[in-house]
Amino acid sequence: MPAFDAVLFDLDGTLCHPDRDTEALYAAAFDRAGVEPFGNPRALWAALEGPPDHDDWPGYIGAGFARLAARHGRTDVDPIALAEALEAGVDDAAVSPAAGAARALERAADLGPVGLVTNGPETRQRAKLEALDVAHRFDVVVYAADLPRKKPHAAPFERALADLAVPPERALYVGNSLEYDVAGAQNAGLPVAWLRGPDGDPGPYDPEYAIDSLADLPDLLVERR
Repeated sequence: MPAFDAVLFDLDGTLCHPDRDTEALYAAAFDRAGVEPFGNPRALWAALEGPPDHDDWPGYIGAGFARLAARHGRTDVDPIALAEALEAGVDDAAVSPAAGAARALERAADLGPVGLVTNGPETRQRAKLEALDVAHRFDVVVYAADLPRKKPHAAPFERALADLAVPPERALYVGNSLEYDVAGAQNAGLPVAWLRGPDGDPGPYDPEYAIDSLADLPDLLVERR
């Protein structure tokens, strides 16, 4: 019998990567807001706390700008305005497919239904799917940011499985985040193929499979002997 009856994928960092010059994007935000620059993108990312809040992206990024401004002694800055200026410069459609993504999706479709479970909202993620020309590849798409619960909660996975009428143990989830993809899928009872990061260390997490590229995925999607 096939190893799995369905395959579900994460989107950002798994099927695609952003095409953007973060330094230019960061500088443009200050120009747009009319603020003298301080810090840099790396310092801003380090100042962010917790997972991204897709329901309040300016508030989440603004909190990071506020911390960064305090470190630079900048009391003249409206961090929310800066965050909104940064968001205004982001082109959600500026993405490229991950290596091996096309073949992985094709092979998954050969076995059965294919799903997408992403923590992003439809308003942002739909542009990426259209730019990648992969929306038609999915039998179900769950935009967890538009639900009451996001990954790593089991609810987004359960929604996808219910739509596909596939039990969790017969579906494989593929994602790059240990905290959200591996933990979330396992919370819902799915085995996981972790798209391994540069350091390759899963830490306290225990994914059933680990792959270095989506090009390795077809080898997992074979019949059990």
